[in-house]
Amino acid sequence: MATPGTGSFCWFELGTNNQPAAVAFYQKLFGWTVQDSPIGPGEVYSMFKLNGEDAAAAFTLRPEQRANGVPPHWMIYVAVDDADQIATRAATLGATIVAPPFDVFDFGRMAVIQDPTGAMFSIWQAKQHAGVGVWGAPGSASWSDLSTPDQTRAGDFYTQLFGWRMVTGKDMVEAAPGDYFHIMNGADMIGGVGPASQRDPNTPPHWLVYFEAASCGETTAKATGLGATAYVQNMQIGESGWISVLADPQGAMFGIHATKA
Repeated sequence: MATPGTGSFCWFELGTNNQPAAVAFYQKLFGWTVQDSPIGPGEVYSMFKLNGEDAAAAFTLRPEQRANGVPPHWMIYVAVDDADQIATRAATLGATIVAPPFDVFDFGRMAVIQDPTGAMFSIWQAKQHAGVGVWGAPGSASWSDLSTPDQTRAGDFYTQLFGWRMVTGKDMVEAAPGDYFHIMNGADMIGGVGPASQRDPNTPPHWLVYFEAASCGETTAKATGLGATAYVQNMQIGESGWISVLADPQGAMFGIHATKA
């Protein structure tokens, strides 16, 4: 895979309260191998690999994160050319800068941001590490979906921040409020923003990463057999295939997509 381009989803990171158990779950589910690197006293960063390529990572939530009620979750990262500039622009557009730009060793520079509707995401200015090396193959990330109570405000925010376009689908017509927004980053369709009418109003705003599978039903059954909970199970989404939405055994939400049931 080519280096993730500016404005694309470039990294997917699991923060969890039981790193060894979570790592074992995803290894069994997606066939990932893992490479652990020390990041502090008694702490390691688990790099997930698929066919030798970086696919995602996991770490243990910090005590202060747990104390502040941060649950196990998958964080999505968007590739940017200048993290400081984008963080500043995000703030002027109404976002909250949760963690101002900082260097991650020599790998890159990042910031954690909460969009104006409440969803969290990170930005990544690559140095030695560009991000995922595989995309869309079984076992790798293939899509990211935003669940928000204010679709229009969210769409406007990300369009102004990253230059994304919100279109109806294959016809590439500009999406209207209430449509499902397909996110175009340049010529690439990378994710979506659903209308508020299709979300649980009791669910906090969030980004959901989907991982590709050869069979949605088989992978969902495997996940639940490993202790995951299925909230949406093997649902057909028109010509786009089948999806499931699950929580891993520690509670982090993720999706599965496949072209066949």
